[in-house]
Amino acid sequence: MSIAYTITTSEPVNQQIYRYLRRDIVTCAISPGSLLSEKEVSARFNVSRQPVREAFIKLAEAGLVQVLPQRGTFVRKISARRVADGRFIREAVEVAVVRRAALEVEPAALMALEHNLRLQKLAAERQDSQAFLQLDDEFHRLIAESIDCLLAWETVENIKATMDRVRFLTLSEVSPPENLIEQHEEIYAALVSHDAEAAEAAMRRHLQEMIFSITPIAERNSDWFE
Repeated sequence: MSIAYTITTSEPVNQQIYRYLRRDIVTCAISPGSLLSEKEVSARFNVSRQPVREAFIKLAEAGLVQVLPQRGTFVRKISARRVADGRFIREAVEVAVVRRAALEVEPAALMALEHNLRLQKLAAERQDSQAFLQLDDEFHRLIAESIDCLLAWETVENIKATMDRVRFLTLSEVSPPENLIEQHEEIYAALVSHDAEAAEAAMRRHLQEMIFSITPIAERNSDWFE
């Protein structure tokens, strides 16, 4: 855990620690199966153990860690079943969102999506996987925001933590950013043309990418999967 993060006064400490640890787990900076020590994490962030304990609880709720009595807190290995279930729920929510967005999206929201796509391309050119994944998430959040339904995105975000680890692992070879950007552009084009059917079809194709990518990733990283 060598990446340096700064704790600020802008939000609760436990939320910051949760976000930073989630990022490290998703990007496999902390690998599946690793032991997480309250003492070490407290020292890393120079905080008491209470906010660390609260962050661990939230990570457990997201399915990223498992607290074993008398043994400690471990980063969960990746569950293919949990990935599949999360993808199914995410598709149901986001397809409904994008259909409505195709009918209601305003020019300002389309401009924000277009700007996001440009930034995605820059991140891909720099081979900055973390930045790309953040922009990927922002693209989907902006669609929900365009219909004033951020609760839909918050719901997706709460169930996709395990999916995010697979997404990060697939970026280098199995599902490179260039492919994902093309899929995002298809979604964007459907929104521009206000074509709900095309928007739904493009979103389904995009989210079903996970079905085809998880098997080769699991074979290459068998120690990280259940």
